[in-house]
Amino acid sequence: MDIIDKLKWRYATKKFDKNKKISKEQLQILKEAFNLTATSFGLQTIKMVVIEDKATRESLVEHSYNQRQVVDASHLLVFCIQDQINEDDVNNYYSNIKSTRNTPDDILDPYRLGLIKMMNGKSKEEQQQWSKNQAYIAIGNLMTVCAIEGIDACPMEGFNPGAYDEALNLKEKGLKSVLLLPVGFRAEDDMFADFKKVRMSVEESVFEL
Repeated sequence: MDIIDKLKWRYATKKFDKNKKISKEQLQILKEAFNLTATSFGLQTIKMVVIEDKATRESLVEHSYNQRQVVDASHLLVFCIQDQINEDDVNNYYSNIKSTRNTPDDILDPYRLGLIKMMNGKSKEEQQQWSKNQAYIAIGNLMTVCAIEGIDACPMEGFNPGAYDEALNLKEKGLKSVLLLPVGFRAEDDMFADFKKVRMSVEESVFEL
């Protein structure tokens, strides 16, 4: 299938086949795709937690409004943001640029100091919203990658982030959960798999100037 056919094949999977698992190779592709996701300034203030353990996922069902996708899928991907962005985050990022590209400090410093000033000018809540925007980019990217790889997925906002943070000890890591993406393979009896995709026409949703 070409990319458009794959995107038409994709849907928010409501029922996963409990007995099918994505391969280690496919999981690695998803990890690398997450890491390669575009982020504003290239500053990666988002993290992804991969949960395979069934018992852990079963305990999260009650915090997911009893949506069984979180446990019936092959793996559960939890998208997280940093609780706060500080100067060390920016400095470490630019140190990575310097070591990777061998870029001189006199070129990097204006950008580094400008980004520090920008982040210091944001409240904690504004920083978190900024990071959350990056998480939405990441989940969109992974949904497309899943479609290309023939992996089913279900993007989810319907869960209790605070309960997830506590259950997964995310606060200790300075993280907050914001989005979920169960991944695996659709069950043969998921009736939603055969539903026609409902969209506007391209002419209605895209304007050319």
